[in-house]
Amino acid sequence: MKNVLWFDEINAKDTEKVGGKSANLGELSNEVDVPVLPGFATTADAYDTFIHETDLREKIERLLDGLDTDDVNDLQRRGEQIRSLIKEADMPQELRESFTKSYEDLEKKLGVEDPAVAVRSSATAEDLPGASFAGQQETYLNVEGKQDLIKRVKDCFASLFTNRAISYREDKGFSHFDVKLSAVVQKMGRSDIGAAGVMFTMDPDSGFENVVTINGSYGLGEYVVLGEVNPDEFTVFKENLGIIEKSVGDKSVKLVRDESEENDNKEVDVPKSEQEQFCVTDNQVKELAKYALRIEDHYGKPMDIEWVYDGQTKEMYIVQARPETVQAEKDENVIEEYSLNEESDVVLEGSAIGSKIGQGKAHVLDSPKQIDQFEEDQVLVTDMTDPDWEPIMKKAGAIITNKGGRTSHAAIVSRELGVPAVIGTENATSKLKDGQEVTVDCSSSTGKIWEGQLDFNVDEHHLDEIPETETDVQVNIGEPSEAFHIAQLPVNGVGLAREEFIISSHVGEHPLSLIEDGREDEYVEALRSGLGKIGAAFYPDQVVIRLSDFKSDEYADLEGGADFEPDEANPMLGFRGASRYYDEVFQKAFELECEALRRVIDELELDNITVMVPFCRTVDEGKNVRAKMKEYGLDQGDIDVYAMAEIPSNIIRADEFAEVFDGFSVGTNDLTQLTLGVDRNSDKLKDLFDERDPAVKKSIKTLINKAHRNNAHVGICGDAPSTHDGYADFLVHQNIDAISVSPDVALETILKVADAEEKVSNENIEFSVSNTVGQPAGDVYEALKDQGKMTARKMLDYTDKAVDKDSINQAIGWLAKEGKLTVEHRDGEIRYDLETEK
Repeated sequence: MKNVLWFDEINAKDTEKVGGKSANLGELSNEVDVPVLPGFATTADAYDTFIHETDLREKIERLLDGLDTDDVNDLQRRGEQIRSLIKEADMPQELRESFTKSYEDLEKKLGVEDPAVAVRSSATAEDLPGASFAGQQETYLNVEGKQDLIKRVKDCFASLFTNRAISYREDKGFSHFDVKLSAVVQKMGRSDIGAAGVMFTMDPDSGFENVVTINGSYGLGEYVVLGEVNPDEFTVFKENLGIIEKSVGDKSVKLVRDESEENDNKEVDVPKSEQEQFCVTDNQVKELAKYALRIEDHYGKPMDIEWVYDGQTKEMYIVQARPETVQAEKDENVIEEYSLNEESDVVLEGSAIGSKIGQGKAHVLDSPKQIDQFEEDQVLVTDMTDPDWEPIMKKAGAIITNKGGRTSHAAIVSRELGVPAVIGTENATSKLKDGQEVTVDCSSSTGKIWEGQLDFNVDEHHLDEIPETETDVQVNIGEPSEAFHIAQLPVNGVGLAREEFIISSHVGEHPLSLIEDGREDEYVEALRSGLGKIGAAFYPDQVVIRLSDFKSDEYADLEGGADFEPDEANPMLGFRGASRYYDEVFQKAFELECEALRRVIDELELDNITVMVPFCRTVDEGKNVRAKMKEYGLDQGDIDVYAMAEIPSNIIRADEFAEVFDGFSVGTNDLTQLTLGVDRNSDKLKDLFDERDPAVKKSIKTLINKAHRNNAHVGICGDAPSTHDGYADFLVHQNIDAISVSPDVALETILKVADAEEKVSNENIEFSVSNTVGQPAGDVYEALKDQGKMTARKMLDYTDKAVDKDSINQAIGWLAKEGKLTVEHRDGEIRYDLETEK
């Protein structure tokens, strides 16, 4: 039996000897190329020796006999008595000598007398699958000297019986004496004059695995873990360590070493200038992400990691790594989708934890000791939720806090309990009143507190029952905060990402107003961040980003917009889409759009981005826009550029548009309005607006035929496929390449498309001349189907340019011989018509 093991003597298999935290530190030190501060761990055997030689086991068992964890007052009383017994017991001589000898050896290694160390608790059942003991035991910082070391080791032993730990073990069915405790003794990293935080090798709420999520703040890391501050947050793309997005947290205070009080810490204010800066640099963020990927690669699973930036050595260190426990327990083949059926007033907003919706009567509490006032399924409202709140949290229907980040312990426990939480609202405790009915909406990354208890749906989707389709089924998306959730649907990328959503919700000002104020960088960064998040979420699948398509009245509604926009009688047919991008004034704003998109492509190395030009009226206009895209550095020959097919001219001149653009995406809303001359918002004409009208469907069919003979892609991103039965069948029969719908009907659409594809393959409804005879006869056959009666001369205009007059005559001869067409003489011309079409 050993009482102490150094990090270089242990690895991940030694959890039973030294607990999860100690074992993982040994594994990191010996097996992974990441920086770890030196140290040692007391063993589980040492803990057993302590409990045995002090005769504590029987006393503890007696105190726990008959415990009801729902009786919080009784739990608190018993827990306090057990902890006092452990802290007041004398450390056996054998253990005292082992621990102090190891501390002396650490002194020699570091070359420092009485070095400051952190003493952390490491439970032997910690970090097991399905259990997160994180934060249940105590950590003691700035421990100096042998006497203080012995005291803090006993304090760690005592923390195995915190109220929250006792309650958790009871709930999980762990024996109190099967779980043992090791104390990690490790050189202190001077994050008190640097920074510290937590990172996950995934997005902790959606479970999206292609990013590293990093939270950090100034000072000791406890304030991030406990949720005392709303930290800085960085989202890093695993593919190339590019920073997708970052946000400055409210870092008004930090925890630092108190030089005037021996071995103590104190809270100090952070200067305003530092609050507005990030606590670490972009390069340091990438360094952390690199370490995170090495750790994840070594363990082969998503990880929860704590880090410190030592302000003295100017170095990063990993101080803890454990498997992520919440998403790991989820069935990857089942997606639960929560959605509101109604809305009311939004009372508060914050970060959403848990991807669910909860509701109930708000109950504002100041302390976990008030648990006896809290009733089952009420909504807990408090300043912050640390592990002491766990007995209350598990009773709550939802949780709302003023403080906390998405990687705080409070957030982790909320996810594990399956309780939706909105954290970091700043003023929930003053804004909400006891008994106030609220709905806590975490269905997107922005958590919303709605007034009243609203009706909502919970749909369960089984992904293993979703078939694959030859036709790409994609999603339309506008809000970047939803991207990581939506990307887990079994879709083939994004057919329409709308820039307008980012401009309206994340910018809120007219781009020309920002330019006038010299704030171009704000606009570029907002677009780069939002579009980058969408592009990275669906990588490597295609993401079609539509350039801004606000109408003049919509631009005027943005802050400062009225000064730059014309007053138009019919904005839908006015200054919008492509016409803006080469306009003498607005092209300045378009240049910023191009810069943002170029940064998305270059900084995140996203080769899945396709750019789409909306409302392009003429071929020359398309050429002008592409010229501007080249001038502004966006179009460097490495991206596809599509045209939004939503104007009749796009259909009529599709062959010419296909020479300018690489593909098309049908916008059925505007195409229907402009084909039928109907304003879809008119109550008087609403019955006439119908995407199923033969004229609209004929336009889509014509576009697909023309585009495909020019080797151009055709998708559709309007509402028709998801709102009209049979529309998906029509599109599949026309051999469309992609169908993009809103996320809520994506799975339903996949099933419809799969059914339509099966019908096509089974029915054999079309005669394939191309496969039977060859391309020239196939082109003639398709031209006659599409245009009706034609002369041989007219066929030259409607067939592939590689098909010459002789080939057409041969094709006509074969079709006539097979009885596939009829011949009609009229006005000195010979006209041909398909027999099968009569």
